[in-house]
Amino acid sequence: MSASRRPVLWDVDTQVDFAHPGGALYVPGAEATLGNMARLAQWARDVGIAHVASADDHELTDDEISLEPDYERTWPPHCLRGTPGARRVPETEQADPVAVGLDPLPPESVAELVRGRREILLLKKTVDVFDNPNTDAVIEALHPSEAIVFGLASDVCDHRAIVGLRERGIPVTFVEDASRAISEERAAACAAEWADLGVRVARTDDVVAGL
Repeated sequence: MSASRRPVLWDVDTQVDFAHPGGALYVPGAEATLGNMARLAQWARDVGIAHVASADDHELTDDEISLEPDYERTWPPHCLRGTPGARRVPETEQADPVAVGLDPLPPESVAELVRGRREILLLKKTVDVFDNPNTDAVIEALHPSEAIVFGLASDVCDHRAIVGLRERGIPVTFVEDASRAISEERAAACAAEWADLGVRVARTDDVVAGL
């Protein structure tokens, strides 16, 4: 790892409503990935790299929330602010994160906010973390050599994060055994797009062993 540029662990929406059976928008099989998620979070602490996590922070009035969802642009109520389902799973819980909300901040203010911090929480209202107006400034401040991406769901929010990171020139490694998809058909289409974008696919063992 370069002294000037280091990877970041990019943790996508590892929240109870997605990860636990009975959650409001449970991703099938997600609970089987929790052990690997925990290993990745511990690895980031051990090697001293930033753990950047996104989290849905919904209210019933959000455009994405619908009682008649199409599961493409709208979704049933989930990760509602203040509910147990919005909590991060214990396996990836951050000890003292700096939360980056949706109020636009000057890039220099974001840089000051995250300077020296190893745990960053990006709140969002949509499937795309880059709809948070401060995400780009966080990336600019961290200046990562690579983003190691995992989380839920790989065919929705992981996909948006991966495409967004690649569009910004950040190399991406996707950790397949610490992620799950909602639709296997859609996941296959995402994987094909990632291959075209040069995304590397790895397993947790690869990451914690130093790739």
